[in-house]
Amino acid sequence: MTLPDIAIFVDCADFSSIRKALALPWTGGFTTNPSLVSQAGVADYTAYARKVLALVPSLPVSFEVLSNTVDGMEREARVIHAWGGNVYVKIPVIDPAGNSMGGLIKKLSREGIPLNVTCVFTPEQAKIAADALDATSPAYVSVFAGRIADVGIDPLPIVEECRDILKRLPKAELIWASTREVYNIWQAADAGCDIITAPLAMVAKLRDAGKDLTELSRDAVNVFMKDIAQAGVTFGSY
Repeated sequence: MTLPDIAIFVDCADFSSIRKALALPWTGGFTTNPSLVSQAGVADYTAYARKVLALVPSLPVSFEVLSNTVDGMEREARVIHAWGGNVYVKIPVIDPAGNSMGGLIKKLSREGIPLNVTCVFTPEQAKIAADALDATSPAYVSVFAGRIADVGIDPLPIVEECRDILKRLPKAELIWASTREVYNIWQAADAGCDIITAPLAMVAKLRDAGKDLTELSRDAVNVFMKDIAQAGVTFGSY
């Protein structure tokens, strides 16, 4: 089965997952976030990033700022930018209090720092990014489509509106983020996204893309039978 025309970035932080992802033919880049970094047990962010970039010297990698203040984000963004030419600095579109980060995004983007504007949930937030990003500077805008769907809202119209908002920026690429299922890759491509981020386990499932549904049915039955046999469950007396 032919995969859709969209770049697939693996969302992970631990070294084992990064190595496994690099062995997959679909991996086009990597994204990390503070939660994943924390789960990976990272203490020294700079030392950690150097190890990641030693494994991934050329594919794009996004590292997020950790501060919750504008000054702290700016300071950290410059440190992260210095880590490598394939690095994108993740800046949230708003701060924890809901204040726009448009001013900081504009300042960094005008300096040519590649940014990944993250935590975008609404077209209004996509407009903050679009108005702030420099047209000559590379950037990603990450719409958290999966988390939008988690609250019972169809993300497709939102993603498509964000796509239209970003059209005037030739170097800005739209990311479908917080992916929940493999089929989202096809949905993201149809919605006009340039990139989708997904966890390693989901990207690995692409090996089964296009598999015959009857074969999948047999596989499911066999798994159930194997599990129940191993568990030793019986009806007992009846």
